Amino acid sequence: MSESLRIEDRGSHVLATLDRPEKRNAIDQDLVDALHELCARLEVERRTLVLTGSGGTFAAGADIAQLRERRAADARAGINTRCFQRIRALPMPVIAVLDGYALGGGAELAYAADIRIGTPSLKIGNPETGLGIIAGAGATWRLPELVGSALASEMLLTGRILTAGEALAAGLVTAVLEPVAALDRAAELAARIASLDPAATQATKRTLLAPPEAHPAIELDEQAVLFESEEKERRMTEFLERRSRRADTSEREGER
Repeated sequence: MSESLRIEDRGSHVLATLDRPEKRNAIDQDLVDALHELCARLEVERRTLVLTGSGGTFAAGADIAQLRERRAADARAGINTRCFQRIRALPMPVIAVLDGYALGGGAELAYAADIRIGTPSLKIGNPETGLGIIAGAGATWRLPELVGSALASEMLLTGRILTAGEALAAGLVTAVLEPVAALDRAAELAARIASLDPAATQATKRTLLAPPEAHPAIELDEQAVLFESEEKERRMTEFLERRSRRADTSEREGER
């Protein structure tokens, strides 16, 4: 694994830290390659991923020195796009903890997550047009889904950067917490996810990612598979037995 991406096994999840603090965790080819390698692992292991950045920054953008040298063929190859699509398509949830700057390619990496948690210092947006390019790695189709077309258009066309409070109000992040608390919240969410049925979680993520025309057929197909699973039978039986025990306890206490 690359030195620019620190990987830690936290039991309920894998914590991946973008670790190029001297470059504000700018996303270069080496980091893209490391993210692909991590995706290959998580596509097999099927674990929740928590993404964060080191040094008080999530990712200040793509590596401008590398971007300046890229040409039309590189754009069409979708170097960052393919990487972020792969992260988005991971079978288990992806949680991004966004501290400090999440700009350009860093913002687009954040948009690829299923859940985003911010810190008070968060600054998130896409200033690409000021550099003579567009936000070409997912922002133009993911951001409108996340914050609505009006705000997304303003952000992408003017380069507006949202503060943590603005991102929270727009629904781009679900909470704003101090950095340690934000990582703790991500760990709590990952632990909760780990306590649920992995097959049901993965089916839910697939339905969430499906295009509008796939609904409701995809829900019915996914549910049909789950209805036949042993895990569904086990979990529902345990639920009914717990409810029965609680009812018995309440009845006995009522007789006293």
